[in-house]
Formats: sequence, structure tokens, C-alpha cells
Amino acid sequence: MSRILIVEDEAHLAEGLRFNLEAEGHAIEIADSGEEALQRLVKDRENFDALVLDVMLPGKDGFFVARELRKAENYTPLLMLTARARPEDVLKGFESGADDYLPKPFNLAILIARVESLLRRKNWQSASETGPAKEPEPIADPPQPFRFDDKIVDFQNLQLRVGKQVIPLTMMESDLLCFLIKNSGRPVSRKQILQEVWDLHEDTDTRAIDNFVVRLRRYIEDEPSKPRYLLTVRGVGYRFEANPSKSKKS
Repeated sequence: MSRILIVEDEAHLAEGLRFNLEAEGHAIEIADSGEEALQRLVKDRENFDALVLDVMLPGKDGFFVARELRKAENYTPLLMLTARARPEDVLKGFESGADDYLPKPFNLAILIARVESLLRRKNWQSASETGPAKEPEPIADPPQPFRFDDKIVDFQNLQLRVGKQVIPLTMMESDLLCFLIKNSGRPVSRKQILQEVWDLHEDTDTRAIDNFVVRLRRYIEDEPSKPRYLLTVRGVGYRFEANPSKSKKS
């Protein structure tokens, strides 16, 4: 049985989510403020398998809570609920540490599916850390680990191995890196990334995507300020090069 914390100040919505997620076999607890969530998760170190976190909370909002959790090295899978569906707000949620987002009003079946997806990722990560226990539910055509130089990207387990170091990836970092690798050698625009990676179709070309690229460069580049693998293409976007020694400099 998975343990899920719902952080939502609207009591009727929180209780509705509790009822439906308990019907799916999960154990549900509710926090009605960001302060309570941080007390339980960071100070008291309670363990949950997933979080459903509303952005519009009294006091400390969902963005703040997500940032504080990740700063405290709490990587519990996190679904963010937001009434703001603008690309800038969605990306702000991802930058804060959210693994997924869902705009209000939402379809209940979609929310349940998103939560189940987060729980599967949690199972994959646990299996990779402790050895196989329960076989995770299969996914359609999972991407295979990708190797370049001394680095291995394990998309299924959300990990990047650099030499002997293992770096955990958020789902959004993994999705972005997967997209760049699939388009290896070809420039991709920020708008393509927003639309094809995160399904954001607003007519907005935001620079917020650059923050994710900076983060990935810290992981994969020997000198992030002088990237070899993840290159900037001026006036366009970015290009991934798996074999930089064979490519022209940008």
C-alpha cells in the first residue's frame, strides 16, 4: 500500500481526492498548508511514496514547498496542482522540483493515472537502490540506457552515471535529456522543447528552459562553462553531440 500526502487547503477537494485515491488502495493523509507539509516532510522526516501539492496555498505556496523539499534532499515524487496553466508558471513548478503538473480543473481519472505513474517511478528507483523486490509494472517501449564517453543515462531508473558517481534525475530532466539525445546532431528550438517534451502549446518562447540546460550541463560537462556535449545554437536553441570530437564547434 502506497502512502500519499495531499497538500491542499480546500477541504472539499482534499477529501474528494482522499476518497478516490483510497478507493484505489492507497493510504492518504492531508496537510492544509505549506508549513504543515514542510514540518512533516523535512523536520519530522515522515516518509511518503508520493505528494500531491497545490500551488495556491495560504502562507508558503507550493513553489516554495517544492524548493525547500529538494533543498533538503527530499526527492519524493511530486505532482503539482495549479490553476495557472501558462508556460512560465508550469516551468516555474518544474524548476522548483515538481516531477509532473496538472492544471485545475482536472479530470479525476487523469490525476489518478499521473499519481500511479509517479508511484511506478518510485518503485523503479527503490529497486535500483536495494535490488529487485517486486517487478515494476512494464511501460511501453522504455528507452534503453544511453552511453556516451564515461556517462550512462538510465532513463527507466532516472539516473545518470558519470564514472562511479550516480546522479538522480527528475522526470523533467530525464525527458529533456532523452529528447536532446533522440535529436543528437540536430539543433532543436526552445519552442520545440516546450511543445514536444512538456506538451506546452502556448505561443510563448520562454527563456526559462535555459535553467534546465544549465542544470544538465552541471551533470554531464567536465567544464559547464565550456560545454562539449550540450551546445548552444545561437538564435535557435540547443544541440546535443554524443561524439563532440567528431563535430564542429558551435
